[in-house]
Amino acid sequence: MDYYRNKKPILLAVDCIIFGFDLESIKLLVFNREVEPFQGHWSLLGSFVNPDELVSNAAGRVVEECTGLNEIYLEELQTYSDLSRDPGARVISIAHYALIPIDDNNQKSVEKFGARWFNFEDLPELIFDHRQMVEDAFEKLRRKARYRPLGFELLPEKFTIPQLKKLYDLIYRKELDRANFRKKILSMNILEKLNEKDKSSSKKGAYFYRFIPERYDKLIEEGIDFKL
Repeated sequence: MDYYRNKKPILLAVDCIIFGFDLESIKLLVFNREVEPFQGHWSLLGSFVNPDELVSNAAGRVVEECTGLNEIYLEELQTYSDLSRDPGARVISIAHYALIPIDDNNQKSVEKFGARWFNFEDLPELIFDHRQMVEDAFEKLRRKARYRPLGFELLPEKFTIPQLKKLYDLIYRKELDRANFRKKILSMNILEKLNEKDKSSSKKGAYFYRFIPERYDKLIEEGIDFKL
């Protein structure tokens, strides 16, 4: 029985704020919108939610389609429901943000999808309320990174301490003290030092490390906060 036949339908969408890190800068993934309104303008990646689809699954589908990745950090941000946010129809969007490391594999997927990475500090004009979504997502990332190791979601499996510091400089939007950062992160004992060096920036090189989630979980059990 159609209990709601007299109600006007509202479209439900997901928009995905996809942050990446290429070891030099934090980037945002956007694409040229292919349909009206605002066809040809820069937009976040999104989709309408299918009738038989969970909102979270719709967000995951969008990210996987454009990056080729499905096991990534993906979190609901908030709902955007301004009456005039989309001139095409009454559309409510539930925004999500994702964190991925940028490598050659997902770069090829992104290019195939027609998307493009922009430096976070040099973004193009975005349609609708997408710029507000981006700012809200980055602020949430910045807050959560103070007590959870979200930064490691943006890094490759192995990385150097200078690369890790560079990432947190960008997240916090300030230059962290090099010696204090190194001392603090190593004192947590959540990294494993590898017998391999990155010599791309100097002859001496810097040792690679990898993040050990189990060690972090143990810190949480002991009541120790992650704070850099």
